[in-house]
Amino acid sequence: MTAQSMLEFAGATDAGMVRKFNEDSIAIDREIGAMILADGMGGYLAGDVASAMAASVAAEVVKTGLAGATPGQVAKEAAEKANRAVLKMAQKNSQYQGMGTTLTLALFHDDRIAVAHVGDSRLYRLRYDRLEQLTLDHSLLRDQVEAGVIDAEQAWGSHNRNLLTRALGKKEAVEVDLREDDVLPGDIYLLCSDGLNNMVEDADIQLALCELKANLPLAARLLVQMANDNGGHDNVSVVLARVRAFPARRGLFDRLFGWLRG
Repeated sequence: MTAQSMLEFAGATDAGMVRKFNEDSIAIDREIGAMILADGMGGYLAGDVASAMAASVAAEVVKTGLAGATPGQVAKEAAEKANRAVLKMAQKNSQYQGMGTTLTLALFHDDRIAVAHVGDSRLYRLRYDRLEQLTLDHSLLRDQVEAGVIDAEQAWGSHNRNLLTRALGKKEAVEVDLREDDVLPGDIYLLCSDGLNNMVEDADIQLALCELKANLPLAARLLVQMANDNGGHDNVSVVLARVRAFPARRGLFDRLFGWLRG
């Protein structure tokens, strides 16, 4: 069973209602079973270049893989190589100095998902009609909430929402958050830039996904439209994946043993 038959993907990206240019980039590899989202910073063209490069480099690493590496190691290397590429480009071109980007990458394998994450673009999971945020924002705002400086209600209207504490293209080495989870048939995974979650509350995102989970392209377009209807102050991008069936694959020796035993 291929990733194409086990997973359904859809994506949408838009400049929003205020920005002239779209500095978000998304990538989907249906054959491998991967989805990537990068939200650039540094102004046009710099943010656009950073996110496009990060998404492209990460996608290439995922496609080619690493000999003997686990999916988690591949995801981590994808983020690290993207970081080096963005930084190198900024160092070589004065017009790109200061550019950077977030990166969130999800790689499906067997009955698992490996996630590499830097920045404040998010990965959510809808399971049994309940939405859960799987990544942690690398932002000053999250640090303030965790430290008790402000509460969640104050955070929603804070002017510090876009101040990142971690991003690609800023230093030679980047700290990448990694996680792995089991996936279940019926799960829906949502990658989004902060142009969605800053404009649309999680409860409304959950409602939209519950209502349209059978039509991912329409769900993706609706989420973008909801963000724009609420002001569209930033670029907004979403990538959705629905797990149709994801049976665990037994190794060669397990299968041989089963045949001999049967």
